[in-house]
Order: sequence, then C-alpha cells, then structure tokens
Amino acid sequence: MDIAPKRGRFGWLARIEELDPVRDCQTIHHITAGYEFPWDYQRALEFALFRTYCVPTISTLLAETGEFENRPQKRYDDTALLMSEMVEHGYESDRGRESLRTVNRMHAQYDISNDDMLYVLTTFIYEPIEWIDTYGWRRLHPKERLATFHFYCEVGKRMGIKHIPESYTELAQFKLDYEERTFRFTDDNRRIGTYTLDLYCSWFPAALTPAVKQAVFALLDDRMSRAFGFPAGSTGLERVAVRALRARARVERFLPKRTHSRTTADASNKTYPGYPDGYRPQDLGTAACPYSTAPRNSETVHPTAERIAKF
Repeated sequence: MDIAPKRGRFGWLARIEELDPVRDCQTIHHITAGYEFPWDYQRALEFALFRTYCVPTISTLLAETGEFENRPQKRYDDTALLMSEMVEHGYESDRGRESLRTVNRMHAQYDISNDDMLYVLTTFIYEPIEWIDTYGWRRLHPKERLATFHFYCEVGKRMGIKHIPESYTELAQFKLDYEERTFRFTDDNRRIGTYTLDLYCSWFPAALTPAVKQAVFALLDDRMSRAFGFPAGSTGLERVAVRALRARARVERFLPKRTHSRTTADASNKTYPGYPDGYRPQDLGTAACPYSTAPRNSETVHPTAERIAKF
C-alpha cells in the first residue's frame, strides 16, 4: 500500500486518519514506529524487554542459556532487528516470514509457557504506547493504538501463541494481572537485570556509567525495582530525566516530518554493521538446536517444524 504522507508536519497523522486500524494495521504501525516515533519506539522497547526480566520464569531461562552473560549486545540486536523487519516489511512479506521462521526457530530450543510468550507480546504493544503518550512529541491517535494491538496479535498468532484476547482492553488487563501475579525478586532477575544495565551503560563513555545507572533506576517503576533488587531511583533525578525527555519532544514537534523509515536501517549496529545491507533475517539469532521435551506446564509453546515451515 502507498503510504505517502499528506503535506505538513502532521501529514503522517492525516494519512493515518484515512486508514482502517484492523485492515491496515501493518501500514499504520509502520508509520508510527518507522516515521513518526522511531527514537521513542527504540527506547520504549528497551524498557519493554527489561520489564519482561522481572518474571522469574523468563529470567531463569535467560540465565540458563547464558546469552545475556556472554552475548548481551547480540541478543538485544537480534530481538530488535527481527521485530523491526516485520514492522518495516510486514509479517506476510518475504523478509517478514523469514523473520518469523527465525524467531520460531530460536524459541523452539526452549520450554516457554504460553502465558510468558503472551506477556512478552503485550510489552511490545503497551510499553511503547505508554512511553509515547508520556514523552512523545504528540499523543498517539486511537487508530495507532488499535493498529499496534492488531499488528502484534497477528504476529503472536504466527508465533503459535494461544488464547490471545480479542480486545485491546482485555489484553491490557491480562498484562496488568500477569505482572501482579508474577513480578517478585529472584537472584536470576537480579542477574539478568544487571547484565542488561551493564549493556545500557556500555553504549556511553565509561565516565558516564554512574549517571546512566542512576538514570535507569529513576525511570524504573517501584515494582520493577523490587523485582530486580535495584535501589529505588532518585525522585529528583526522575524529574530531571522527564523534563529532558519532554524538552526533546517539544523540539521534535517543530522538525520536518520524516520521509525515510528508521526501523531496520542502522549503519552503526554493533553486531551487524551496516544492517540491513548484506544481511538476511535468517542470519540473526542463535543456531537451531534440540530443545528439552520435558514440559514446564501444559501450556508450553513448542513451535514444531511443521508450524515453522508454513511461514
């Protein structure tokens, strides 16, 4: 579908208003994440992934794989790029299908409960929405919210996730209930949280490490801080961080609208320099290997070869 914007700073918003959030969910979400809020989406998804590590079954699995201890940057880049490929090209495109096969291949190595998979999916929907409403240069249009919901629900179905609620509010409630039920401190939470915090700090000069850590602590909510065993953030620093993010948004509001999508294009990617030039989605992620057949519970998700092949 042609997604050329209308004229003016709010041209993309005018284009969104012409589209249907169900039928055109891929197009709308591509505009939102790739053209209107690419920086915000990247920051929000960093915290979204961070949030999932507050669930002990998720952090324990990550600790067992050793991926975060040994290759935190690669795991971060793999996740971000595979999801971005589907945003940029659509989940029915060649690259989108290849990304889904890669994601399913990676998940097939482990015993992952359906509820954990569903919870992670919710963070890709609601965390960016909350971030943009709080720090973005404009609030999201209702069609953008619904399009994000429908886009990721379709991705979830193609990942074999079961029992995905059919309404925006019902899935949001599942997310809140799941966090209330599962978020609690464990040593694995602390371990994976610390590896992730160290990764964030590695993106800045070493002299800024203490400041970066304090800024992250300030932006975590109390439930996340307790689940990681991290110190509570400074309320003063939180106010400074919020003011800085909102000041950035005010400046961006007066910039020209973006005419090139910024989802997968990242010449400075640390793991895959120059991405996407010379790379395919199948080059991302970990190599396929056998997974344990001992189920964690009756709702364990195992993408079988048949299901992976159909994508």
